[in-house]
Amino acid sequence: MREHTVQCLSPAGLHRMAYTEWGDPKNTKVLLCVHGLTRCGRDFDFLAESLANEYRVVCPDVVGRGRSDWLRTKSFYGIPQYVADMVTLLARLDADVVHWLGTSMGGLIGMALAAQENSPISRLVLNDVGPVLTAVSLKRIGDYLGQAPRFDSYAQAEAFVRFVSATFGKLTDLQWRHLTTHVVRTAADGKIEFCYDPGIAEPFKTDQGGDKDVELWPLYDAIRCPTLVMRGELSDLLLPETVAQMTSRGPRAKTAVVLAVGHAPMLLDEAQVGVVRDFLLAE
Repeated sequence: MREHTVQCLSPAGLHRMAYTEWGDPKNTKVLLCVHGLTRCGRDFDFLAESLANEYRVVCPDVVGRGRSDWLRTKSFYGIPQYVADMVTLLARLDADVVHWLGTSMGGLIGMALAAQENSPISRLVLNDVGPVLTAVSLKRIGDYLGQAPRFDSYAQAEAFVRFVSATFGKLTDLQWRHLTTHVVRTAADGKIEFCYDPGIAEPFKTDQGGDKDVELWPLYDAIRCPTLVMRGELSDLLLPETVAQMTSRGPRAKTAVVLAVGHAPMLLDEAQVGVVRDFLLAE
């Protein structure tokens, strides 16, 4: 695993986006893995290691998360800025064509980029996200987003992660530890805090549809590349009826259901990774 940064531009100025890279840096087969709203690129360590013989796997920390800079103007946290940053990253990687795996927010970024004319995305995996975001799931996320809790110990931080991320399903202690380690840090006063900007909550709460679902069908319908949608069986964000529509319009996605998991499958076991591998490497 190698760690890098790339300089990106927002209307407020320059910022650094951090990313990790796995596999042969000369491999022209590039897989970009983009995480969820408050997560980071290290979520994909298991998958990246598993696919590193096939791909140059690149896992960015979306701006405002992980090792990346925080934006000075919080209103710029949103899909347009994230897409622009990813285009800059692809230029750094010298990647004209990529496969894309996006979990939740990362899938929305992928949808937005895949919908563009001459998009570099040639295969797309949407991990528990689609063109309809349910009001109930957005409220659940909004209830904890931006709280910026601080903890006296790492154990307290992990307990909080387990609580707010219970929908990830049954994970091992080692997996929960991994999912906590890379999203928290020790502050100057010794407290444990999260590595994401609480300011990401401002545009998120503004963009919510209130008590209505958010629909993005025009984006989805513009996608032309082969697409796989993975759904957690218990997901409250991606509903079965949305998945059914996704198979009959736009790219006519293939589907896979991960049992006993809500929002979202974390791709930390070989069975889940195998679904992604089989789709991405299919002829």
